[in-house]
Amino acid sequence: MAGKGRYLLVVSMDVDPEKEALLNEVYDTEHVPAISRVPGVLGARRYRRQDETTLFVGGERRTSRSDDLPRYIALYELESPDVLTSQAFCAVVDEGRWATEVRPYTRNRRHVLYEAIGAER
Repeated sequence: MAGKGRYLLVVSMDVDPEKEALLNEVYDTEHVPAISRVPGVLGARRYRRQDETTLFVGGERRTSRSDDLPRYIALYELESPDVLTSQAFCAVVDEGRWATEVRPYTRNRRHVLYEAIGAER
């Protein structure tokens, strides 16, 4: 993803440990490819949280812990917020095994839409 969209949908969640492999399989082979075909979805990428990160902040080396945040996020670049209520999006969001075999085992789910601000770089 190279910052193609003006909007960014951030979907985050945790999943029951015994369903983690299934979540990754379904997300990678079914869910993301289906959503990526929706007109107005410009890119998609998934990430898994790193529990500890060492970085420099204010000239000091610090360790940041993030174990209180959802373990997985998916980022979807969008042309417009209208994509999320389009017929095409509604048709694929529950396609495949996601709705019945994965979603029931997820928790701490969040869907947050961001709009790009400032100069494009």
